[in-house]
Amino acid sequence: MNVPPAKDAGPRDDVVIVHGLWLHGLVFEVLRRRLCRGGFDAHAFSYPSMGRSFGANASALASYVSSLKAGVVHLVGHSLGGLICLRYASENPDPRLSRIVLLGSPVRGSATAARLAKRPFGKWLLGRSPRELAEGVTPHLPPGAEAGVIAGTLGVGLGRLILPLPAPHDGTVAVAETRLPGARDFLLMPVSHTGLVFSAAVAAQVACFLRAGSFGMVGPE
Repeated sequence: MNVPPAKDAGPRDDVVIVHGLWLHGLVFEVLRRRLCRGGFDAHAFSYPSMGRSFGANASALASYVSSLKAGVVHLVGHSLGGLICLRYASENPDPRLSRIVLLGSPVRGSATAARLAKRPFGKWLLGRSPRELAEGVTPHLPPGAEAGVIAGTLGVGLGRLILPLPAPHDGTVAVAETRLPGARDFLLMPVSHTGLVFSAAVAAQVACFLRAGSFGMVGPE
């Protein structure tokens, strides 16, 4: 399924896409273009996931969002990027912030990251966000903001090489680790952790939630 085209030419909401660990905003060019075709002004936010602290990256996201001129802003975060989105939303009650979609984000902490954090080389792989990845975050969404979660169930990924993950999982993050208290909607999809980034079906569901505040039927591919 593809992202349905916009039905009118009214004002377009801004969407900021935030990548995860080891990645760059360019990785989300496919998702960005799909959301643009769906009627959003989508932007990929890049940050040094290895070289800068979790709090500093959340502050950088706040500066980026504040520079946008749109009347409505949404966030889409993959993995660590979703945790950064939640930190930003908790600390910056921007009335323009409407909806957040998390893609495979270990809100409750990642068992894989926790094991890596106990090893010298593994801790290096987690950059400067080992605690947040291992323990998760406690979000406090501002009034009016809604969150939706998409979790993958195709268990193909590096996480399985580090320790067995409880099923279902996306190969890196277990579904149970993505459960966000107070989320407006939650959706399981048969994709891997990396597949959440590139799947056309996931992009269609992201657009659906950003428009309506829920996942659902988005039409055939």
